[in-house]
Amino acid sequence: MATEGRQSIKQCLIAAVLCSGCSAFVSGVYAQYPPRRVADLNYISGNVSTQPAGADDWSPGVINRPLTTGDNLWADAGAQAELHLNNAVLRLGPQTTFGFLNLDDRIAQMRFSEGEITIRVRRLNEDESFEVDMRNAAITILREGEYRFNANPDSATTYVVVRHGEAAVTGGGQAFTVRGGNAAQFSGTDQLTCDVQYAPPPDAFEAWAEDRDAREAGSVSAQYLPPEVIGYPDLDAYGTWRMTPNYGAVRYPAVAPRWAPYRHGHWAWIEPWGWSWVDDAPWGFATSHYGRWAYAGGGWAWIPGPMAVPPGGPAVAVVRPVYAPALVAFIGGGNWGVSLSMADPY
Repeated sequence: MATEGRQSIKQCLIAAVLCSGCSAFVSGVYAQYPPRRVADLNYISGNVSTQPAGADDWSPGVINRPLTTGDNLWADAGAQAELHLNNAVLRLGPQTTFGFLNLDDRIAQMRFSEGEITIRVRRLNEDESFEVDMRNAAITILREGEYRFNANPDSATTYVVVRHGEAAVTGGGQAFTVRGGNAAQFSGTDQLTCDVQYAPPPDAFEAWAEDRDAREAGSVSAQYLPPEVIGYPDLDAYGTWRMTPNYGAVRYPAVAPRWAPYRHGHWAWIEPWGWSWVDDAPWGFATSHYGRWAYAGGGWAWIPGPMAVPPGGPAVAVVRPVYAPALVAFIGGGNWGVSLSMADPY
């Protein structure tokens, strides 16, 4: 084996060994490690740009880059983008401006001022808040369901479609409720007016979103992972699941010989975690930020964590999945050293 290959294997073996012993003290680390979730920019078509929190300039969007409070997105003409949270999927249409005002364990507050987006909320606990702030109104999503939003940058007019679910709208001293099967147009700023009608048939943008939802609904990986693991549908086309005596269900990626985790990608500084791994592989988000890697059965296997799989039912996490920037150790050079970035025990 080439020297580079041996060094890469050694690096990742050290990472796997360190990971196996991390759960004893990981709870102390997370006491100072909020929040426990991010958004994953998992799909880009066309020209999509990002503006990280605190930055003045825009840069090309990168698949698998974690997004959090203060990050902004722009989808240019003809472009589309998709983001996953642990409990929702957001999709951006062409000429859309979008950003996260606040994203932590319980609050998802978004700014949407131009273009079109769809949001599918899969789960909404009583202590969670999901809000979309538009030019003239704030829309609070009250229930799981599918929602469509349009904003016209040339006028103080916003448009909301509730396919399934329920939303509360406030603005200009007014308050409205939009229920499933209805659409509402809101105009004005100082005083908000509302025009409620039956929801129109889905257009091409919503049809695309429905196709993406159907892909997720048929995900093989959903049999082994709970939906809180961000990026699990992207695993389907790039490997196989196997049952092992020591680890249970593990994922073997379809990769070239001598491949090793944390080799192909780059590091990005993302507050409040610091240096975070952005994997080049289209399936690399889940395997970089949850669970752990082990060299088993002649290759690298991703171990998602302790699971309970009821007969005929979906996978249920024994431990709640928690996002981590990475878990990797580096060894190299004549005077070797180790650098460790903690991940969760899931």
